[in-house]
Amino acid sequence: MVTSFFLGFLFGFFIFSSVVSSFMHEFIHSFSAKKTFSASNGQPSYPFLGCLISFYKNRSRLLDWYTDLLSESPCQTIVVSRLGARRTVVTANPANIEYILKTNFNNFPKGRPFTEILGDLLGCGIFNVDGELWSTQRKLASHEFSTKSLREFVVKTLQEVVDDRLVPLLEAAMEAEEVLDLQDVLRRLAFDTVCKVSLGYDPFCLDLSKPVPPLVKAFDTASEISAMRGMAPMIVVWKLKRALNVGSEKKLKEAIDLVHGCVLEIIRNKKKALEEAKAKSAAARGGEDLLSRLLSAGHDGGVVRDMVISFIMAGRDTTSSAMTWLFWLLSKHENAEKMMVKEVESMLGNGGNGLDFETLKEMNFVKACICESMRLYPPVAWDSKHALDDDVLPDGTFVGKGDRVTYFPYGMGRMEALWGKDWFEFEPDRWFQEPGAENGLLKPVSPFKFPVFQAGPRVCLGKEMAFIQMKYVVASILKKFEIRPVNREQPVFVPLLTGHMAGGLNVLVKRRELK
Repeated sequence: MVTSFFLGFLFGFFIFSSVVSSFMHEFIHSFSAKKTFSASNGQPSYPFLGCLISFYKNRSRLLDWYTDLLSESPCQTIVVSRLGARRTVVTANPANIEYILKTNFNNFPKGRPFTEILGDLLGCGIFNVDGELWSTQRKLASHEFSTKSLREFVVKTLQEVVDDRLVPLLEAAMEAEEVLDLQDVLRRLAFDTVCKVSLGYDPFCLDLSKPVPPLVKAFDTASEISAMRGMAPMIVVWKLKRALNVGSEKKLKEAIDLVHGCVLEIIRNKKKALEEAKAKSAAARGGEDLLSRLLSAGHDGGVVRDMVISFIMAGRDTTSSAMTWLFWLLSKHENAEKMMVKEVESMLGNGGNGLDFETLKEMNFVKACICESMRLYPPVAWDSKHALDDDVLPDGTFVGKGDRVTYFPYGMGRMEALWGKDWFEFEPDRWFQEPGAENGLLKPVSPFKFPVFQAGPRVCLGKEMAFIQMKYVVASILKKFEIRPVNREQPVFVPLLTGHMAGGLNVLVKRRELK
């Protein structure tokens, strides 16, 4: 009986330790004796247990505790040893990040441990592959994203979705004095936009009177369960469930089958439409959406499917997350909101050309507020690579072959060494060459200090379009409405595949009285 109890205790401890170690891949279970920075730092650490007790005590503030350890490290780097896993180097050091993402890029691919987690959903899409397959897709996508016609199509799509759907929805909520979950509304908006731009398909998510389309539900389910794979007690747990097709893995397979099936059906219909248009006229052009462009260039359906799914995955929650946190921050910083409204009014003038591409590019204060929001609440809290060979980072940290190397945008936005003693303040002026200047110029900030769009060869291709989308949506809302949260308490930042606001952002919409 004693033996059974002891074995049960050890098994239970092992499972609990693994949960701790695998929570979002990165959270700390215990630290090795040979590390760049001591994890104890005033926190008791014990043999075998490591800092498990400290972890338990800080369980309600794990992200900030993690940030504290990096802040107290002389080089903003720590090395994590986790039960049953390779060591992980976690850094908030811009020099290290430049080395990982640019200088020695080839030694730090995503790696198999990462690509396996999202492989069933994203397949061989650009965001889930390395090497030649990534390089080929990158060149293809880079060409399409750089075209003026695609930029114009993005703005045209935003006009349709925002002006014809979002604004009437907000007006109806205002008239009815109805509480809206702004996070949910912005996610629906982002899904409509990214589907129209990527697929030429309109899911009509912003029509709240209709049920959520099956494709949207399937994407939500697939995204959530894929993220939860990283939180499984051990990798073998979700792999065994997948092999047996049970539990969450069964739901994931069903969701992925639906997503892939819907996208393939859209591709087949698009190809048919393009062939019919070409048959009618040799000079017929394809559609403006990304899918039409890829098919018109003669690319294979399987590759195209994975690429467009990757683009939808990347674009559906990132911009909505950034805007959700921005509106909450603006509710606490009314002066910044007034400055944004002033800039929007001055850009539009009396009639003007509306929110066209050139006008949106000039909205520097709006962009500064968006950047400041993403500094504090980055859409992606961290990202990891895996070393192909032994290496040494610029700060002297050794990286072994197979080690995970993680950079941590959430923590970086809270480093006094990077942003000064007022890092905790929402201060848009920090992004200008001359703070407080009228119509000031934005100053260049190293992407390795602010890596919310990654940097180096894998820098986000949609970065410019993401800013255009966020500027358009934010400007359109601010010029007509005041957004006031129902609950003034500090929301909880939840870092799954993207960082969202726990419980959403419930708001009341009021008409803005313009002067």
